[in-house]
Amino acid sequence: MNSPWKGKAKATNPDYDDLRPTITYRHLLSNNLGVRDPLRVIALCDSDAFYAACERVRLELDPSVPLVVQQWESLIAVSYPAREFGISRMDKIKDAKKKCPNLLAVHVATYKEGEKEPGYWKDVDTRTHKVSLDLYRRESNKIINMFKEALPTGEVEKASIDEAFIDFTRPVKEKLLERYPHLAKVPANAPNGTDSPLPPPPPIHWDDLGAVLLPERVDNAGEQSNVEVDGGPTWHDVALSIAAELMQKIREDIHSKLGYTTSAGIARNKFLAKLCASYKKPNSQTILRNEAIPDYLHPLAFQKIRFLGGKLGDALAKEYDVSTVGDLLAVSLDEIQSKFGENALWVYEFLRGIDRTEVKEKSALFKSMLASKNLPKPITQPSDGHQWIRVLAAELALRLNDARELMPTLWPKTIVLHTRKGYETSRSKQATFPYVRNVTVDVIATAADKLWKELTGDAKTVNITSVQLAFTGLEKAEMGQKSIEGFFTTRDIQQQTSLKRSREEDEPLVSPENTSLSLPKSSDVEAVSFECTRCRKTIALREGQATGGPNEVAQRLATLQSEHGDFHFAQDLANSNDESVPVPRGSSSKRKKLEPKGIAKFFIRK
Repeated sequence: MNSPWKGKAKATNPDYDDLRPTITYRHLLSNNLGVRDPLRVIALCDSDAFYAACERVRLELDPSVPLVVQQWESLIAVSYPAREFGISRMDKIKDAKKKCPNLLAVHVATYKEGEKEPGYWKDVDTRTHKVSLDLYRRESNKIINMFKEALPTGEVEKASIDEAFIDFTRPVKEKLLERYPHLAKVPANAPNGTDSPLPPPPPIHWDDLGAVLLPERVDNAGEQSNVEVDGGPTWHDVALSIAAELMQKIREDIHSKLGYTTSAGIARNKFLAKLCASYKKPNSQTILRNEAIPDYLHPLAFQKIRFLGGKLGDALAKEYDVSTVGDLLAVSLDEIQSKFGENALWVYEFLRGIDRTEVKEKSALFKSMLASKNLPKPITQPSDGHQWIRVLAAELALRLNDARELMPTLWPKTIVLHTRKGYETSRSKQATFPYVRNVTVDVIATAADKLWKELTGDAKTVNITSVQLAFTGLEKAEMGQKSIEGFFTTRDIQQQTSLKRSREEDEPLVSPENTSLSLPKSSDVEAVSFECTRCRKTIALREGQATGGPNEVAQRLATLQSEHGDFHFAQDLANSNDESVPVPRGSSSKRKKLEPKGIAKFFIRK
């Protein structure tokens, strides 16, 4: 895991001495203070039982209907009404129905051979179908877009398919200046100018803003509103209350427009916001005031905190014979760094409610799209692979087309096919994905079938337990190109992608976070040229070669690419000595892996 704190840093402040920070005019009027802004307010908003909620909304069911989402014989989502019967995701479907005879079980949508889109089929079989999460991705994007529309000056970071972090700091400051305009100007008699403290804050009415966590009430599940801490409210409390208002309004809009309930945690940083978001689920929000942080954290089992479980949590518990956050506070920074390395600073600070990670909006443009299937029954005959090629091609076609509805010039440079036997290193082939007007299952499957034939060769039998099909090098076209149609206006300027010869890879593709970001409908046009990435020349088929069937044209273009690549390789060979001959891309060299040290070794996957 990459730590945001590097080097031999020292936490100089004693435990929790920053709970009532002095807020100055500079703090209020500046928008570039980052994670050290004392008015910083972060929220984590989580959709309640999201997959189950998506199916309930799709089927237009009453929210009180107990519902589970099924994937084969397992459950991947349980609605809150179903949870009242003691059903959890650990149950098998037959056991869940015993607990609740009226339970509605909806199997997740699946792709199957011969269908262009996923559907809800009566008889699903892991041997012939592939799970689709496309509905959930689309609905997730709708929610994220509502956050962004409501908070144009805020930062929204999609944390997963059903949750997002929101930095309310700037929108809250805008509201503060709108409600208290006298704060926009530093008084002439301010002793330290812009570094002078703000005047005392006004009273805060916490009613209807959610559950407010306070020191004296931290273990009480009852109402906690309108109770003040010693010393009265701070300007950060005012900031929290404004963020709670904004969050409440957004959550209500999501429910009224999309039908989903959400739960939120609001605090001074990402770590604490996520921690308190689940305090009173579902359909609620929790506000963690600064002065409540110590009492809220102390009794928590630290191994249940994100990143502090697993091997690291076991090592900490064993080393210091502790179980709670409060227990670990007795361990000094020097001690924990001596045992777990200098980057253990973040552990020391997490225990004290300090988190310096930023809320960063993730680009809607991902470099890759991946569709994969772990096969319950291995492919043993090369001819049997084409079935799964088409299933995976259907998923990629749908997702690329979805993405291109938002970004019409989006296009992948390469199509990659990976296969693997058991836990062995995967083998792969890749080729340039040509520009066509209409991306269909047939177009993708045809390209992937060629790679399949290259991988299997003349083998009579194979043993493949996993198949992955991916688009890589996803990019938007340059400004001025309104859509993909522009690539087909003339024959000599049709492609602007990096083309590579098919090659075998040693390393498996790592699946990125998938987007669910569709295509102008028009007739298919085969690509008849390519741009060489070495010489930047557009190489096109001669006029007589661009006629005939699509497969014939594609084969001629592939031959032309290969010949042009050989030309460059021959040039390199002629112009260099033996020591500087470029290594062909298909080759690989094993590098010695460096053994991780310090706290990093607890986050390495074996």
